[in-house]
Amino acid sequence: MTSDRLADLSAAGVSIWLDDLDRARLTSGGLAELVSDSFVVGVTTNPSIFEKAMVGGAAAYAEQVHDLAIRGVDVGEAIRAVTAYDVRWACDVLAPTYAATGGVDGRVSIEVDPRLARDTDATIAEAKALRWSVDRPNVLIKIPATVEGLPAITAVLGAGISVNVTLIFSVDRYRAVLDAWLAGLELAKANGHNLAEIESVASFFVSRVDTEVDQRLGAGSPLLGTAAIANARVAHETFADLVAGPRWAALAADGAHVQRPLWASTGVKDPTYKDTRYVVDLVTQDVVNTMPEATLDAVRDHGETTGDTIVPEYAAAHAALDALTAAGIDLDDVVAVLEDEGVEKFVVAWEQLLAALQSALDAARAAAGR
Repeated sequence: MTSDRLADLSAAGVSIWLDDLDRARLTSGGLAELVSDSFVVGVTTNPSIFEKAMVGGAAAYAEQVHDLAIRGVDVGEAIRAVTAYDVRWACDVLAPTYAATGGVDGRVSIEVDPRLARDTDATIAEAKALRWSVDRPNVLIKIPATVEGLPAITAVLGAGISVNVTLIFSVDRYRAVLDAWLAGLELAKANGHNLAEIESVASFFVSRVDTEVDQRLGAGSPLLGTAAIANARVAHETFADLVAGPRWAALAADGAHVQRPLWASTGVKDPTYKDTRYVVDLVTQDVVNTMPEATLDAVRDHGETTGDTIVPEYAAAHAALDALTAAGIDLDDVVAVLEDEGVEKFVVAWEQLLAALQSALDAARAAAGR
């Protein structure tokens, strides 16, 4: 009975992805079980996920870390080797889904070094290196939607590499992402790539918007908890308008796949809110929702899909954002703060991961007398 709730969500057009990955989940068959039993059709990772995986589960990585240490691999290349190994394995687990969906789902994301978020050329080079390192057709390379990331998105798609655009908080930046995506497909076509083999999603962050806006509103405001879902719904309207236009129609005629909106940061931060709200209130056809396992479990247990909860709510979403503006909330400042914080949080997680891995490499070399 409980799995029926995930089946209902999937049938409503939402691709269920897991926002988590670690070596233990792969070796135990846990990921494969979620794919077979819980309608999971994709995986996303980020620097925080890998930092948690490797610091909290060092034993699962010990053999590979030992071998890297003996080979004298530096910590930068070691972290690429370790994370690419996990992502490659997850890609293999999801390969049947990738084949069954014509390459739309069955995808696994790996993010460029977050320290490169403000460096266009380095992001492009890193994206190419990650694609080569994972070496699976169903990998997605995550590139942040910073101003500097936008031309990198176009260039990487233009090279025939599938992209997950991440850290999108504002509707205005999302418009720029959509333009970068279309330009990338046009470049890919000019470069002779098969557009049907290129996939992209745009990761629009949800819960963090409520966290920031609610803090500014203060306790007792009737507008608490209204910002994030309204913001995502207006973003979807922007997407719907664009894919109804002639520029997309021309690319679709050449076999291109649409860049689906992906709802990220869907774990509820405020315990007073319903723990499935960032899933069941963002349901429509052809979207992705990537969830931490706790949110997936909550949806399986009591998440009720009640039909399309986005398209019929466009007007109400605009009204909600207008009400926030009237209450003194500067949404432009909100999303600017969230982007800077998002990049910084991933940089901190990455540096902590590098430090932990360097310590493990040093210990392995010392144990081997090297």
